[in-house]
Amino acid sequence: MNILDIRPSLRSIPLKKPYAIAGGDFDHVDLAFLEIELENGIIGYGSGSPAAEVVGETAEMTFENLCSGDVMMLKGCDIREYDALIRKLRERFPDRPGTMAAVDIALHDAFARWRGVPVAALFGACSGPLPTSVTIGVMGVQETLAEAEAYLSTGFRHLKVKLGRDPEEDIERMIRLHERFGHRAILRVDMNQGYDIRSFQTFLRRTVSVPMEVIEQPLPTGSEEDLRALPSDVRHLLAADESLKDVDAAKALSSGDPVFGIINIKLMKCGGIMAAREIAKVAAPSGIRLFWGCNDESVVSIAAALHVAYSCPNTEFLDLDGSFDLAEDLFRGGFVLRDGLMHLVGNAGLGVDKS
Repeated sequence: MNILDIRPSLRSIPLKKPYAIAGGDFDHVDLAFLEIELENGIIGYGSGSPAAEVVGETAEMTFENLCSGDVMMLKGCDIREYDALIRKLRERFPDRPGTMAAVDIALHDAFARWRGVPVAALFGACSGPLPTSVTIGVMGVQETLAEAEAYLSTGFRHLKVKLGRDPEEDIERMIRLHERFGHRAILRVDMNQGYDIRSFQTFLRRTVSVPMEVIEQPLPTGSEEDLRALPSDVRHLLAADESLKDVDAAKALSSGDPVFGIINIKLMKCGGIMAAREIAKVAAPSGIRLFWGCNDESVVSIAAALHVAYSCPNTEFLDLDGSFDLAEDLFRGGFVLRDGLMHLVGNAGLGVDKS
């Protein structure tokens, strides 16, 4: 079954409310979309939402690449060769993960739809359903408590709190969250590289009474070895995010005595489903747990991340709330959310439809 047409597009989508992290403030997201139509009318959907500050690619660059001859050459190719097509395009776009994610997701979706099975079934789903965390941005103590209450009242239990701008306020926010909600809330934190080793050690010492399930990327990329000063029980909770972009980084982080006990895989960092599964396989022998994350994204790419997450036996954590932040989306479906748990819908492909 050959590919008939390739249709890229670019949209700027407002967020429901602005939010802040250690690296900046955000009120909208630019998303690149891709449609791959087969000769029989089946359409596979993909989307790219790279974080420029992490991977050096913007959504505008993604869109330009999707319009290029390198991608348009997919017209006339057999969808049954989707894996070979992805590998070929990786040679053309070795450092453009947003571009590769959009193409990879659309090709997987088109092929699975043609086969009449969910994407996860291509690999054998073995995990799920699992709860996702929802994110509380950098904000004041009272605003943090109010947002946590709002999330908990709607069925979520796992809260990921963005830290990294003001260590003193970070400490107070975490202490107050635990005081207010106790075990009603399972807490994760993400510092977005906002600490150095001394300030992080101070944070750990002063929040020792606060249970934290995951501690994501406390130090800047390149400072990973500083974390060896921490005890093993703390390192078991540490998740590499910005430090993990591709399979080569996964190999380095998984070798010997790993610094991180968890790695955060984002399709927009590594370049799609194929690359994500390669990273997961590298991490498995070292006992490193998988934490599936996202940027602000369409349900298209969130569903893709969920399908691949549920195909990996070492998946333990989900942080796939990126589509919840969008004021609008071009697509719907992909998963069902019940009391914070993410369920695949069971339809062919990614299970998404146009809104």
